[in-house]
Amino acid sequence: MPETRALPVPDGLVGERVDAALARMLGLSRTRAAELAAAGHVTLDGRTLGKSDRLVADGWLEVTLPDAAPAAAAAAPVRVAGMEIRFEDDDVVVVDKPVGVAAHPSPGWEGPTVVGALAAAGHRVSTSGPAERQGVVHRLDVGTSGLMVVAKSELAYTVLKRAFKERTVEKVYHALVQGHPDPSAGTIDAPIGRHPVQDYKMAVVAGGKESVTHYETIEAMPGASLLEVHLETGRTHQIRVHTAAVRHPCVGDLTYGADPRLAQRLGLARQWLHAVRLGFDHPASGRRVDVSSPYPDDLASALETMREGTAR
Repeated sequence: MPETRALPVPDGLVGERVDAALARMLGLSRTRAAELAAAGHVTLDGRTLGKSDRLVADGWLEVTLPDAAPAAAAAAPVRVAGMEIRFEDDDVVVVDKPVGVAAHPSPGWEGPTVVGALAAAGHRVSTSGPAERQGVVHRLDVGTSGLMVVAKSELAYTVLKRAFKERTVEKVYHALVQGHPDPSAGTIDAPIGRHPVQDYKMAVVAGGKESVTHYETIEAMPGASLLEVHLETGRTHQIRVHTAAVRHPCVGDLTYGADPRLAQRLGLARQWLHAVRLGFDHPASGRRVDVSSPYPDDLASALETMREGTAR
């Protein structure tokens, strides 16, 4: 059956075009969001919106999502420009995922995926796991770039899933956050669950899943800090939720309260968050695999602008 979602207009998206705002809020491609509006499936306070209409403050959106085709059927393998292989052997492949690419197919997402790109390039992956996410042992958000490991063999899938569950995989992120956290290094231990009102995002909530984030400031600059972040747990949007909870959201993360004016001045269309290092024991040989990733151009440019102090 079709699903209807009622969503308040986030402050950070006031004035945005409908197609761009829905793409951010629901994790859809902009094309898919425009199609929903064109079909009359998007209303604001009862008024039907077109794709180029602008969102207004204090409004309520209603979005009707038609029955989704099976996720696997929607996953046409495509090559993804900019997705590089950082390590590969018979058991695993570590990719450097660009922004705008999902880990695997899901209802409502029609953009490129890591598993689709690997299939298009002729890489074999494990058949373990749900059909639409075979070989996927962990995920990165569509708007987060960086390192992600995919299992190619059944042994690798089993061993890596256990390693992530037992928290023996080293996951290191760099996040540019607004302001200067105090203390400059510490741990955020706060449970995360679905937001009680805005169900398209997550929040720190009583009764949520255990979530532990360690951070250290590696560079302070006017109006922002570059953090190195180590995750003990791997909850959806964990770094984004935790940094926002301590009032230092990732720069550019409008969903979690970042300043939209700063994002605009930086030319940043997503959160400043990158998976820079990934380390794990090889599932077959046991030897250590450590991989690193440089900042992509949009993040590097925004960081340099913040260092210069010209974006304030």
